Amino acid sequence: MRCLLAIRVFFRVLFDRDFARRVESLGGVTAADEPGEKPVSRPGVSKAKPKPQRSEAISLLAALQREGRLVDFLQEPLDDYTDAQIGAAARDVHRDSGNVLRRMFELVPVVDEPEGATVEVPSGYDAGCYRLTGNVTGEPPFRGQMVHHGWRATTCQVPQFSGGKDALLVVAPAEIELK
Repeated sequence: MRCLLAIRVFFRVLFDRDFARRVESLGGVTAADEPGEKPVSRPGVSKAKPKPQRSEAISLLAALQREGRLVDFLQEPLDDYTDAQIGAAARDVHRDSGNVLRRMFELVPVVDEPEGATVEVPSGYDAGCYRLTGNVTGEPPFRGQMVHHGWRATTCQVPQFSGGKDALLVVAPAEIELK
């Protein structure tokens, strides 16, 4: 499996300059390490360590925690709270987490029809856009009842990580009040 991956990466590096630069930034072999290649020197410019790269999933989760307290809400045992207390907390988490999603992704329906409407799934449809359930037989186009319209992001603007190596997987930093 790794051999196939190595072969795919080799050819992609060979023919895709931007991909090669991204691989180079991961700390692999640089063009200057290749026989016959001369290092490019820039007077007065030192090689800075590359910034640690954080998963966008962790950045999204961190934003949902920071602005909506979503992780706190989901990690809190609810057994000792009344339904009214849970509902009041859920209202704030719902509002603030929704703001994060709207700002970062600008979500719109995949199919702009109400639940229960009859819709047609076209021939050559993308399985990533439609999930067919029930009696799926024959060839498209298919006609069925809308169960959920799906969601499509019209943008993806997850904030850039500015922390260090130790904070790569930190969703919410520990808060310490000094006296």
